[in-house]
Amino acid sequence: MSREHARPRRELGQNFLVDPGTRLRIVEAAGIDPGDTVLEIGPGRGALTRGLAERAGTLHLVELDRALAAGLEEEFADNSHVHVLQADILEVDLTSLVADPSALKVVGNIPYNVTTPILFHLLEPPRPAEILLMVQKEVAERIVSEPGSRSYGALSVGVQAVASVERVLQVSPGAFRPRPNVDSTVIRIRPHVPPPLSPEQEGALRRLTRSLFQWRRKQLRRILRDHPELQCSPAELEALLAAAGARPTDRPETVGPEGFRAMAELLAP
Repeated sequence: MSREHARPRRELGQNFLVDPGTRLRIVEAAGIDPGDTVLEIGPGRGALTRGLAERAGTLHLVELDRALAAGLEEEFADNSHVHVLQADILEVDLTSLVADPSALKVVGNIPYNVTTPILFHLLEPPRPAEILLMVQKEVAERIVSEPGSRSYGALSVGVQAVASVERVLQVSPGAFRPRPNVDSTVIRIRPHVPPPLSPEQEGALRRLTRSLFQWRRKQLRRILRDHPELQCSPAELEALLAAAGARPTDRPETVGPEGFRAMAELLAP
């Protein structure tokens, strides 16, 4: 069976992009210049790959499916600037692909069941220059949510504290085969340069975000004081609230990403 007619593997969460117009809009949205180094995650049948290969100076393809990876190697065997790696992106260190990940542009139509792990893997320093991902619409809404909204949470803070994010394109289920049961959204993530937090502060941010949203229905004062990962003293609690510009009776979803960054800076000076 040819790669073009390969059956989607449910265990890998494969939904192949087949709509030509959507393919073109995503490739154009990537804004690739001739000298750019690009990483495509999960190229599959190559729906985006051919357009990316025409534009990029160097293109790295990371595909988990062995048969699809083999097909990509065969198709691009004569293209010296295209490199295929059969691997799980979660196990790939970006520095093993490029010397300077901060110059890398990432594009991906990724399996929705591993969106969050892939996203946070890509946001581990050193971060790419830009990340363009197709994600489930509801996940995109959580990522771009503003403080005070129902969908604002740990995912929103985890991304927005270290990067800017925007919606680029809405994609209907009919653009895929097989059709998913959800709508999709292409989002663009641009990590802040220079990084706003040190590695130690980013660790504190993750601990703080995880703890506060685990108890999101409780007031900040109680969480900061009583959560086993925090257990702040009265002085620490007062300083953290002041840094976040929050009141003791506020709840976690009222604190913006900048407030979380300010608290992380205090926890890991």
